[in-house]
Amino acid sequence: MSLQFSDLTAELTEQVRAAAAARRPLAVRGGGTKSCLGRDTRAEIRSEPLDIGSHAGILNYQPEELVITARAGTTLEAIDAGLAERGQQLPFEPPRFGPGATLGGTIACGLSGPARPYAGAARDLVLGARVLTGRGEVLRFGGEVMKNVAGYDVSRLMAGAYGTLGVLLDLSLKVLPVPAVTRTRVQVCGESEAIERMGRWAARPLPITATCWDGERLWVRLAGAEQGVQAAAAVIGGEPVEEVSAVALWGDKIREQGHAFFDGNLPLWRLSVPPATPPLGLPGKQLIEWGGAQRWLKTEAPPERIRAAAAAAGGHATLFRGGDRTGEVFQPLPEAQMALHRNLKAAFDPQGILNPGRLYRGL
Repeated sequence: MSLQFSDLTAELTEQVRAAAAARRPLAVRGGGTKSCLGRDTRAEIRSEPLDIGSHAGILNYQPEELVITARAGTTLEAIDAGLAERGQQLPFEPPRFGPGATLGGTIACGLSGPARPYAGAARDLVLGARVLTGRGEVLRFGGEVMKNVAGYDVSRLMAGAYGTLGVLLDLSLKVLPVPAVTRTRVQVCGESEAIERMGRWAARPLPITATCWDGERLWVRLAGAEQGVQAAAAVIGGEPVEEVSAVALWGDKIREQGHAFFDGNLPLWRLSVPPATPPLGLPGKQLIEWGGAQRWLKTEAPPERIRAAAAAAGGHATLFRGGDRTGEVFQPLPEAQMALHRNLKAAFDPQGILNPGRLYRGL
């Protein structure tokens, strides 16, 4: 794999320091494919763009060590292409939501795809990071192997922080080999039955790497050695799905939300609940992933009702896309937890210039 270099650390550091001195808010931007996520603060905060899209390049790739290090502006397309040359992949299947999707934006938003419950979340696979804080300091956390990750892992803290704690400069991630065989099965069933079946399969050592109930059918992806996949398919049952159709399903339709379920203008909610949670009884249409743990909901129901149902089940709800994005889009936190968030924000970004309000109002 050829290494590409475009190091903008000095320029980005100078811009952050100048903004901190002037207390001028910055909007961190990579490829712009995740700009619709999080709170919309444009009406309340006038921010200057901090473009990291050109801070790109694969710095180190060690296939034998299953680790890759790249600058945050490196596109997922470039990373996927490089890994594919050696038969490897990013195991958490990050959504792109556009051709310019970058590694930094993906990790900053904490996004994971269909394989998340089985291969780990984006946060789980971050080994190390180089971060530019709101103080204009460049800090390095973690390393390029698991044994270097000791104590409180700040690099993983950056996953899902939406750039509010620091600007991701470089990231080291664990990668895995592409499975030898991948097969998808489908069966017709209702919501309750789909949740029950996914829970039953999860209790067995089956090589499941993705599940999805689309409102009518339950889709299951198996991957691994040929013999193990065949044996698991016999246990699960259902009908086999042609490989071309299966690749499109898990990629374009589910990971990239090109499925017909995601069409239309209704607010799209992402509910995270314990996998075995029974149907929540909320109005609207649902698409269920991750063995029952991730439930997409399209509805006009009041946010208070949706969040109350998720909280009663031991989970939380996020207004993922659409709806009123000037309010809180993430589940409101108890005051004690919000105080921890404020303290972390003050430690990394004391002037509050990095993506202010993107995660929570006032943060």
